[in-house]
Amino acid sequence: MEKELVIVLDFGGQYNQLIARRVRECSVYCEVHPFTLKLEKIKAMNPKGIIFTGGPNSVYGEDAPRYEKEIFDLGIPILGICYGSQLMAYTLGGTVETAPVSEYGKAEVTADKSSPLFHDVSEKTICWMSHTDYISQAPAGFHVCATTPVCPVAAMELPEKNLYATQFHPEVLHTQEGMKILSNFVYRVCGCSGDWKMSSFVEDTIRSIRQKVGDGKVLCALSGGVDSSVAAVLLSKAIGRQLTCVFVDHGLLRKNEGDEVEAVFGPDGPYDLNFIRVNCQQRFYDKLAGVTEPEQKRKIIGEEFIRVFEEEAKKIGAVDFLVQGTIYPDVIESGLGKSAVIKSHHNVGGLPDCVDFKEIIEPLRLLFKDEVRKAGRELGIPEYLVDRQPFPGPGLGIRIVGEVTADKVRIVQDADAIYREEIASAGITGLGQYFAALTNMRSVGVMGDERTYDYAVALRAVNTTDFMTAECSEIPFEVLQRVMNRVINEVKGVNRVMYDLTSKPPGTIEFE
Repeated sequence: MEKELVIVLDFGGQYNQLIARRVRECSVYCEVHPFTLKLEKIKAMNPKGIIFTGGPNSVYGEDAPRYEKEIFDLGIPILGICYGSQLMAYTLGGTVETAPVSEYGKAEVTADKSSPLFHDVSEKTICWMSHTDYISQAPAGFHVCATTPVCPVAAMELPEKNLYATQFHPEVLHTQEGMKILSNFVYRVCGCSGDWKMSSFVEDTIRSIRQKVGDGKVLCALSGGVDSSVAAVLLSKAIGRQLTCVFVDHGLLRKNEGDEVEAVFGPDGPYDLNFIRVNCQQRFYDKLAGVTEPEQKRKIIGEEFIRVFEEEAKKIGAVDFLVQGTIYPDVIESGLGKSAVIKSHHNVGGLPDCVDFKEIIEPLRLLFKDEVRKAGRELGIPEYLVDRQPFPGPGLGIRIVGEVTADKVRIVQDADAIYREEIASAGITGLGQYFAALTNMRSVGVMGDERTYDYAVALRAVNTTDFMTAECSEIPFEVLQRVMNRVINEVKGVNRVMYDLTSKPPGTIEFE
């Protein structure tokens, strides 16, 4: 299918995939490529626009990632963001140096509304800054179209060559009018019409899966979460009974979740799937005994998952492919190209080196969470499944800080169930994600006139659409009070309940 294309060149920033997500939200297809992508390849791809990402380097450093100057002469519109803006300035003769005052967080930007980039944007607008270096002098011919009190070139442009740059990050939710700015670039500068639709993604993916699999057998890692459920139905539409779904109950699921997953995908459910449930809770608890380091826990859980799948594959005969519900946030946070590793994901960094399958299929790898939900709706999956709360591959293993034990799992399962019940009974909707986690902190309390020394449960609730950025949800205090009272009175081993206010960034949504 021929479609408009915008390319994101990744210079090592943490928001590279998020930029692509925002462009796709404008109904324009977008791909992320490393900055090492050759100029001839870019020409052959014939993109409508190019976006340079941010990155951790100083552009004037010896090992700083660069791109050949000729890219600016292609006539293709380019938008540089953060490091990308500094790279554009540095390459074209401007001056980039260490800023007298670094900017991190929200900043008020004064914008020139005559710039096509700031069409319909407020003259004073809040943007997200994250930089130590800055452009002290724009290249010759460039017009400075935005400033802050400490950043003389918050944005610059050379309209006759379709070159634009912002020191701030328009792609993050903290930039209040960031979507307007990106939409202006995509439509007003690049001239896109917006022909990227989720229906075409689903059709193309089903077709490509059929071609790849042929008459092979496929094993799907089914957790019952949104990602693996959409992946399973997608594969089922493509290859039918060639697919076997294996559900591993590792003992780290939410309360009663194993039975709920089986009710939906098992033999009595609405889908015609080969479904196998493997109950191996104690196996995982034994492997995790004494382990406290988060990355080690993730890798242990990830490896045991694969080993279980290998064992099941041998029982059902030769299996050619393994399917996983990996999505874009998994990839970016596990480290893409030169990007820093935030945390290994069960679907990505937690995999062992030797996997006994011909190939791993990840049909959702290019999608963000809200796009996965859209794909699910395109596939006809019921809303109650599509809108299900996200749940990480390592499960409660990363919602329990420190060592994982059966008793700690019981505590966090019960506390989480209470939290969910109270949120539902209060009629609160629209939360991006909410759950209870068990901290490793124990503190003194008093219950029934007796001293206690028990654990603290942390409640988490965030609002987010893309799961790359998130803000703490404002749950009514009386609801939090009810949850606290019930958890302390009903869950043995807990004497303290806290509410986590941290946004993402700087925190992550999960605890480990």
